[in-house]
Amino acid sequence: MNAQATGQALQQVTVSYASGNHLRAEQLCKDILASQPDCFEALSLLGVMAYQQGKPEAVTWFARAAAARPDDPAAVESHGMVLVELGRPAEALASYARLVELRPDDADAHHRRGVVQQRLRRLDEALASYECALALRPEFAEAHNNRAVVLGELGRFAEALASADRAVAIRADLAEAHNNRGLVLQHLKRYAEARASHEQALTLNPRSAEAWNNRGNALQRLGASQEALQSYERALQLLPDSAEAHSNRAGVLREAWCFEEAVRGYDRALARHPCYADALHGRGVALQALGRYEEARQSHELALALKPDVSWLRGDWLMAKMQLCDWSGMDQHLAQLQADLWLGKPAAAPFGLLAVSDSPALHRQAAMVWVAEMCPPDPLQPVVAGHPRRDKIRLGYYSADYREHPVASLAVGLFEQHDRQRFEVVAFSSGPPASDPMAVRLGAAFDQFIDVRARSVREIAQLSRDMGIDIAIDLMGFTHNARTGIFAARAAPIQVSYLGYPGTMGAPYIDYLLADATLIPQRSRAYYAEQIVYLPHSFQVNDHRRAIAQREFSRQELGLPVDACVFCCFNNSYKIGPAVFDSWMHILRTLEGSVLWLSSANETVRANLRREAAARGVSPERLLFAVRVPDAADHLARQRAADLFLDTFPYNAHATASDALWAGLPIVTRAGESYPARVAASLLRAVGLAELITETDEHYRKLALELANNPARRARLREHLRDNRSKTALFDTARFTRHLEEAYRLMYERHLRGAAPESFAIPP
Repeated sequence: MNAQATGQALQQVTVSYASGNHLRAEQLCKDILASQPDCFEALSLLGVMAYQQGKPEAVTWFARAAAARPDDPAAVESHGMVLVELGRPAEALASYARLVELRPDDADAHHRRGVVQQRLRRLDEALASYECALALRPEFAEAHNNRAVVLGELGRFAEALASADRAVAIRADLAEAHNNRGLVLQHLKRYAEARASHEQALTLNPRSAEAWNNRGNALQRLGASQEALQSYERALQLLPDSAEAHSNRAGVLREAWCFEEAVRGYDRALARHPCYADALHGRGVALQALGRYEEARQSHELALALKPDVSWLRGDWLMAKMQLCDWSGMDQHLAQLQADLWLGKPAAAPFGLLAVSDSPALHRQAAMVWVAEMCPPDPLQPVVAGHPRRDKIRLGYYSADYREHPVASLAVGLFEQHDRQRFEVVAFSSGPPASDPMAVRLGAAFDQFIDVRARSVREIAQLSRDMGIDIAIDLMGFTHNARTGIFAARAAPIQVSYLGYPGTMGAPYIDYLLADATLIPQRSRAYYAEQIVYLPHSFQVNDHRRAIAQREFSRQELGLPVDACVFCCFNNSYKIGPAVFDSWMHILRTLEGSVLWLSSANETVRANLRREAAARGVSPERLLFAVRVPDAADHLARQRAADLFLDTFPYNAHATASDALWAGLPIVTRAGESYPARVAASLLRAVGLAELITETDEHYRKLALELANNPARRARLREHLRDNRSKTALFDTARFTRHLEEAYRLMYERHLRGAAPESFAIPP
């Protein structure tokens, strides 16, 4: 076929293809190639036709075209483009590298090479390509945008933001650039600005599922859970198979206490992306909240195998193991957590460390890492203005646990006892509505009870400011479903941590921590970010109206031996570690016939503890598990059937210790260095039983055995508790309230004088 015939045939190819006769067009090209195998035009046209029809052989035709004219930039570029489309970026990179050789002054060529390098995770090379493109064309918005993405992936967020800013300045209509700018701002923890960027992207492209999902993430970090949920649901309407949006939606549901629905949401994410480590982790956390600890452990372990550096995963996994009393590899796991935390890595939520470490220094480090990652000070909130002096100081108590809950059971009497001539008392409730008797009593205990669960943390903080709250008291700290962002946004000029979380919050926005001299001795002050207010007896408030059933439970009906010594511990299973269990088994081995009565637990916990007992030479039948009773008064009364409460270490009994002492059951505790390891010691001093405090494992074991072998001494201890219960400082709610009110007054007066928070002590 000569040149003229070839030209005519190529014209016929174009006409045939345009008229829809694709088969004829292809055949004409192949006829040309039969006589001219390197005909560039025929090869290119076959490539174009195959590409437009979605046929994979397009890459073959373009490859042959590029080989026919190796110095033709258009041929090389077409070959690379098809390779990218077919998901073959490594091969495409060679084409774009050749294109750059052919067009060294072409900004688009450098940019396209950068895109492929970025897809291959060759980030430094991609960055260099984008910078070459920008050197040639400084106003290249897409290159600025992609450079911002790469810089963000390299952790160079300040530079990434500058590049993203440049992209949107050049092309304000580039939706992708606004969305990527929002992602950089999220990494910088500037969530309000991030939200605005994502919303600008959505104004330009309202059908961007990615932007809706990213907006949801920003809203979630701003504590606007309901808006975040709506944003994720919009993303899923546009892209139903988005594993990320399903997982993020499940995270909102989990924080809204909808744990079953959250698990289903994570399952939907995993059905689409089975190796999605973040979804596996979130699913594990939801399962822990449901008490399904074995499933939670398995979910966390799968996540660890896939992506061990997921934030907070290792700590949540360790907590799931502790909840199961699975101590395998404990020392190794804890050593890894400690090393990561000291490097500032988000390895473990602060609460999860309390049961496995007695280091107050580590507790503070974990709190500081958590605050920096999860609830840093809100930079956009103005400094809260001080309120003029009023006749009444306005107190705000913030909690998600205004229901039948240990903290509520301890503090309800305080709320009722506050002097209404001097204080106005407001509850801010962020938990689900409850109607149990405790919730009803709490609702009546405040001057105002405000349901804020549907509001964002900023909205709650602003509401507090608008109401003129003088002192905001956080009753949750870092416990489950805490909304620490309220305090990061400054709800009041004075902010206090109390009761719910046993340790420092490590946050610059918490001014005071309520404690006592036993709980936080002077030698430990350096480990607390807050100023310490030392109450005169114990930090822990108690309700003097707490009912104990009059019924006398017999040991027979409780399944306890009649004549043996019955030790008990009704602490949660995660507080039982291998070291304290060693002590317990030593005590049981030494005292023949004695038994250990533990709180009701799932079958895995019971099996694990029985196995550990057997491994320590103790018959598993000597571990007895209490049946759960619905009535708290009955639970208190049945504790009288035990002889001695053996405390856990390093996380003591807290509300559970008050239960035992209120019921008249003596406690042997071991005091450590950290806050959670000194609570029981504080309570025992406040009831006049400091003799039951030990400071070593050996002393703890020795004292428990001495008391077990001395019924007369145990009887005197019980008599002391029975006769002095209402007289001791621990259970004198009115006296405690007056001391706490004096602490609030001194904080308030100091603030009015313009003085910074400072530690002080309240005299007895």
